[in-house]
Amino acid sequence: MHNDIKVVHSKPAPKLPLIATPIFKTPEEVASHDTVLPPEQNNNVNEVIMPSIKRHKKFWPPTKKQSLIGGGILLVLLVIISGSVYMAGQYKPTTAVIAVTKTKPKPAVKVTNTVASTLSGLPVAPAANQRPITAIMIENTPAARPQSGLSQAGVVFEALAEGGITRFMALFQDQLPPNVGPIRSVRPYYLDWALGFDAPLAHVGGSPQALADIPTLGIKNLDYMFYPGSYTRISSRQAPHNVYTSIANLISLEAKLGWSSSSFSGWARKADAPAQAPTATTINFNPSYATYNDQYSYNKTTNSYNRSEGGAPQIGATNNNQLSPKVVIGLIVPWTEGALDSSNAYYSVYQDLGSGPAYVFQDGSLTIGQWNKATAQTPLTFTDANGQPLKLNAGQTWITALASSNEISYN
Repeated sequence: MHNDIKVVHSKPAPKLPLIATPIFKTPEEVASHDTVLPPEQNNNVNEVIMPSIKRHKKFWPPTKKQSLIGGGILLVLLVIISGSVYMAGQYKPTTAVIAVTKTKPKPAVKVTNTVASTLSGLPVAPAANQRPITAIMIENTPAARPQSGLSQAGVVFEALAEGGITRFMALFQDQLPPNVGPIRSVRPYYLDWALGFDAPLAHVGGSPQALADIPTLGIKNLDYMFYPGSYTRISSRQAPHNVYTSIANLISLEAKLGWSSSSFSGWARKADAPAQAPTATTINFNPSYATYNDQYSYNKTTNSYNRSEGGAPQIGATNNNQLSPKVVIGLIVPWTEGALDSSNAYYSVYQDLGSGPAYVFQDGSLTIGQWNKATAQTPLTFTDANGQPLKLNAGQTWITALASSNEISYN
């Protein structure tokens, strides 16, 4: 295996968002540069002044007639008073009973406001679709396994880098894993695929042709060589297999560079429809030799495909769970090993623009359609035999570039 071409600064890195001009270095050389009175009340007393009564001799002593009249009046008053007292004794006030019904407060209504993810088709909060799609180059040599973050990617591309060694480009938007890596260098065809998603690309250097294409194509470049502060080198692995990052770190860097979203409309989607009698339960992709060949086993319970590599389950470093994409696609892309370049490496060359057969495995079955990508800037799309958008299940899609249909087998 030839070492990837890497880049370092010959002088301090420029302030964001300026882009520096790199100098080529190997991964091993790069590794050495780690670095919130109650109110008064007025009581008004009203005086009652009683009028004076004048006594006249003519009223006293009373005459016999006056005595009879006064006695009658007194008798009447006594009768009235006695009746009132009696009635008062018979009166029993009633108390109005008001029934108070205590109503239990209604539980708060949980509002589930989700939309389909632009990248994966899965239900996500609307804010997730406002984030940029971030692409990261991830190494796949035995020294890099198990990798971190792959299970949380919405889409993963797999292709040969050089010398029969495959490499991944993982795309993130729905989920924000805190550890992704190890991160390695980029190749020209990965640039084309990333550009179709309008995705900023994180990598550590690249092949001479890829580095030359980055400014020409207008790639949103997150090269470690320019922005090492957004990455880290872990101590448990040796260089060049020890460069890692988090999606939060890269999103912060993207914001500083003015890249707040990605212009990508998403693929056509459909609901899961597992076949009653699956016809593709075992899939083999053989782009290289045994260490880098892929195997998939259909999991009917999850309607996904458990991935193995080199004869062993491919697991995530963080949770030890086997990778299990919902959709597996084999792109038939013409490939050559390329001529020996100035770095003494035979880098892979893929004719990734144009169209070609696409073997789409989902729901336990195979559909042979077509992939389409007219230019580097246009998105990769899939169509069926009638030229209509080929609808994919929601979830992770794993795409492997294969030189011919002979590198695919299934049963």
